[in-house]
Amino acid sequence: MREGDTLVITRIDRLSRSLRDLQNLVHELEGQNIKLRATEQAIDTSSASGKAFLDMLGVFAEFETRLRQERQREGIARAKARGAYKGRKPTAQAKAQQVIELTLAGLTREAVADQLGIGRASVYRILKTWRQQHPDAIFPGERVKPSLNHSEPATEHVTIAP
Repeated sequence: MREGDTLVITRIDRLSRSLRDLQNLVHELEGQNIKLRATEQAIDTSSASGKAFLDMLGVFAEFETRLRQERQREGIARAKARGAYKGRKPTAQAKAQQVIELTLAGLTREAVADQLGIGRASVYRILKTWRQQHPDAIFPGERVKPSLNHSEPATEHVTIAP
């Protein structure tokens, strides 16, 4: 927008979520000599009454938002008290055994994720947890890092092609 333009919106609640944001935006627009007009509300910041009405509507919009948030928190607390608000059941962790079995059977991490309908990150997370519980196990296709025993000298085996 340029100086002298008018920003036209349907309702002010479409423009910002809090009174502070609304006031900051209006101040910024005024600084650039841009007017604000709402089509469904009697707001036009080019006049003093329009600016006053904007401020009043902003206060009521924020009040309404806070009431809605309070009601939502109360509803969640009631649902938790009766045991109905538990969140989504973890789908990937329920399939952890299948992830391990398919990986040990030689499927790639991507193939396991696709077959079980879970994300690749979930597959890697499950395998990481399993690896911590079974540090000596080796998955197919996994690179094995040799552990150095300090009593034996480390030797490197190199094959040179002719």
